[in-house]
Amino acid sequence: MISPELLLHDFITLWVVIDPIGTLPVFLAVTYGLSAKARRRVALRAVVAAFMVLIGFILIGQLVLEGLGIALTSFQLAGGIVLFIFALTMIFGQGKPQSELEETPSLSQTAIFPLAIPSLASPGAMLAVVVLTDNNRFSLVQQATTAGLMALVMAAALGVLWAANPIRSVIGDAGASVISRVMGMILAAVAVDAVLAALAAMGLIPPQGPVAVNVPELAG
Repeated sequence: MISPELLLHDFITLWVVIDPIGTLPVFLAVTYGLSAKARRRVALRAVVAAFMVLIGFILIGQLVLEGLGIALTSFQLAGGIVLFIFALTMIFGQGKPQSELEETPSLSQTAIFPLAIPSLASPGAMLAVVVLTDNNRFSLVQQATTAGLMALVMAAALGVLWAANPIRSVIGDAGASVISRVMGMILAAVAVDAVLAALAAMGLIPPQGPVAVNVPELAG
């Protein structure tokens, strides 16, 4: 049975890497001029597309690692480092929304780019779902748990996007930027925890507390 502490840890990880609040300015900018009904359709399609992409990583992440002969501890260590770098870009960079808006060629296919990918289904989220899912080899319980928590975060993201205008009027662009940076700080802590857990699983350091995950080696 998965402990409540680990469930909370996994939920926070998914929340900060998907970052529903950080997607808000991107959504408002790329749907500018659309009707309220069209905005809702774009939001729904973006969330569904992002969810399906991440489900794919949940289902095949383990197979890819085994096919490449990569130990999960190595992947978790590398993933933790990449997530930490990703967190630094959230904290010190020009911000997730602005960087993604600059890459937007037009308003066509906005549900897929930049909303679904890379805003919701970001590289950090793809890495996170593989690490969270593969703590137990082909565990249907772990896969279902990660998928369920991700569904909760995606449902919250859909609610945020559907309530975009009222939320923006309250927090403004500056508020969204502040929240994104706070999420970056949380993600940095989660990334460090993932690195420490991987090092502990390798036997290089002592276990780091109740939320440290014991990650077994993948069979060669």
